[in-house]
Amino acid sequence: MTETIVQLFRSLWPLFTAAIGLGLSVTASVHAVLYKRDSRAAVAWVGLCWLAPFIGPVLYVLLGINRIRRRVAGMRGNELNHLPTINELACSLEELSEFIPAERSNLVEMARLTGMLTQLHLLKGNAVEPLKDGDEAYPAMLEAISSARKSITLTVYIFSNDELGHRFEDALAAAVERGVAVRVMIDAAGARYSLPPITYRLRKRGVRTATFMSGLLPSSSPYLNLRNHRKIMVVDGRLGFTGGMNIRGNHIIDGNTVHPTHDMHFRVLGPIVTELQATFVEDWIFTTGEHLSGEPWFYPPDHTDGTLCCRVIPDGPDQDLDKMSMAFQGALSVAETSVRIMTPYFLPDRSLITALNTCSLRGVHVDIVLPRENNLKLVAWAAAAQLWQVLEWGCNVWMSPPPFDHTKLLVVDGTYALIGSSNWDPRSLRLNFELGMECYGTELADKLDGHIRSVIDRSEPVTLDDVDGRPVAVKLRDGVARLLSPYL
Repeated sequence: MTETIVQLFRSLWPLFTAAIGLGLSVTASVHAVLYKRDSRAAVAWVGLCWLAPFIGPVLYVLLGINRIRRRVAGMRGNELNHLPTINELACSLEELSEFIPAERSNLVEMARLTGMLTQLHLLKGNAVEPLKDGDEAYPAMLEAISSARKSITLTVYIFSNDELGHRFEDALAAAVERGVAVRVMIDAAGARYSLPPITYRLRKRGVRTATFMSGLLPSSSPYLNLRNHRKIMVVDGRLGFTGGMNIRGNHIIDGNTVHPTHDMHFRVLGPIVTELQATFVEDWIFTTGEHLSGEPWFYPPDHTDGTLCCRVIPDGPDQDLDKMSMAFQGALSVAETSVRIMTPYFLPDRSLITALNTCSLRGVHVDIVLPRENNLKLVAWAAAAQLWQVLEWGCNVWMSPPPFDHTKLLVVDGTYALIGSSNWDPRSLRLNFELGMECYGTELADKLDGHIRSVIDRSEPVTLDDVDGRPVAVKLRDGVARLLSPYL
């Protein structure tokens, strides 16, 4: 009997294997057709599932599913409603005109859009200070950690196990020893940028540390391609830091860094800090199940006389999907005189390209500043293949000199600034959890506008002739890289 079963299996196993492969391909293809919003990505995944019957479906499960249903949806609003002072500091559309020049009333429509988009208050009375590179940002952050008395929350994509990381480790451990409540969250993929990860050292010294989407197996981390790219630090519930900077020694430009990297971070005071904190808390609950509520995490703001109206714009592959992309498009649609963009990775989809071109055709001066030397060659090649699409309609593209510039900025009409962690590429806008903060007021926008103009003064312009004049082999390389943009 056993021998008969073995013989039957030997004769039928190719049929069983084919049936399993067919079932996997059909299941993955149906899911892609039903849930992939980008038709190009859907076609690419369906094609891969059928061309590679087993490998394709497995890759789709690990990398292609880009939505998470988080049980903590709405957490931000619930926490903020516990602070009556925040509601008192909400800035209405009518009041916004008091914080921006009269000739910039067009930006009121931007505030209306992001209010509907996020369902979060625009808050007045904030102060935001730009911090250039790690040379300015890290000392300010370490000083804040050293002065903490009640709580510290920190989330970052990369926390390197290097000399700088050890300085932050020492400061956080010292805070724990002083009785400060400390919570640190590092993305699981970002933690592995340095081996061994610094998470072991932090935990050994008593720093409560969690890794976002950790685990190597689908059962423990079913969304390997969805990363937390946000950068938030809040001290004592009232002092915040956010922007695009990770904790890595290469952001210190004046040091002996092998691969120096420019970037910009921001020190934040005012009621907007509570929105930063609530965003951290939502991610912490999702990752650990621990609910951080009330003191020592949330306090009414003690700094309310700043000149900026601000709002957090959370973005991610959950209930916040597409919010940053829509905010970018909204800013481009209301611009009247100038748009200046700095981003390290520029792979906008068709809708953003159209928005940029329409903005330029309306007579708005559009500057896009990209790094001439990029740390991700494949992304740089793919971007080069798309530049003609914005150049032909009058947008200006500039290549900043080395070292590599990781800065992410959007400034509109010298009055509106959108800062944060988002790049202009599919990974940021479709796959990562990102955080933006919009700021209305000339004080910050003038500083950032001036910074971008100073970079442009040192940069080389890119023209249509430059793009068209690339050797055929380079065009082919860049074009093939562009075909991979749904996966980048």
